[in-house]
Amino acid sequence: MVGAFAAFAVLGFAAAYIGPTGLALAQVSAEEGAVSLYASSLDDVQSRAGDEDAPVAEPAALDRGTYSVYVKPKPTPTPTPAASSSSSSGGWRPPFVTPDPGTAQAIAYDMVLARGWGDDQFACLVALWKKESGWRVNAYNAGSGAYGIPQALPGSKMATAGADWETNPATQITWGLGYIGGRYGTPCGAWDHSQRTGWY
Repeated sequence: MVGAFAAFAVLGFAAAYIGPTGLALAQVSAEEGAVSLYASSLDDVQSRAGDEDAPVAEPAALDRGTYSVYVKPKPTPTPTPAASSSSSSGGWRPPFVTPDPGTAQAIAYDMVLARGWGDDQFACLVALWKKESGWRVNAYNAGSGAYGIPQALPGSKMATAGADWETNPATQITWGLGYIGGRYGTPCGAWDHSQRTGWY
């Protein structure tokens, strides 16, 4: 029973495979010789009725006429203003803010101007001492022993500016500006060093 079923299955597959296409190919093969299925399909696809008699047209020439191509020019870069001598290091500099009257910063502002430094130098000083002490006259660093607004190390160094160095902001600021001027030239010089190294 299984053998008979297998035989019918083989005959069915053969009939489906050969089918009408196989019969057509067999007839063409008999008339023209052997032709493959691929060759006959190419012939059908690549030829159209009437193609044999049609003249071959020349490709049209590309005429640009009066058209022209416009290329938008690249913008000329705007020159950047030359950096002032106070910002020659290229680092970020804090902006100037007018200090509140009567504060330690107001005292420092008058002293900065008296030394011939400008608002840009005062802005650097404000940022520097804000980082160091928060502008607190009694700021003390237990790790290093630094003291006061300028964080003198040790704090007793500020006694050269006045005996009241522990409590008087003017005395501390006087000493601090002298230290900055002697070691870094300007508050912005000290600020730049502090930004690079973490100390001044």
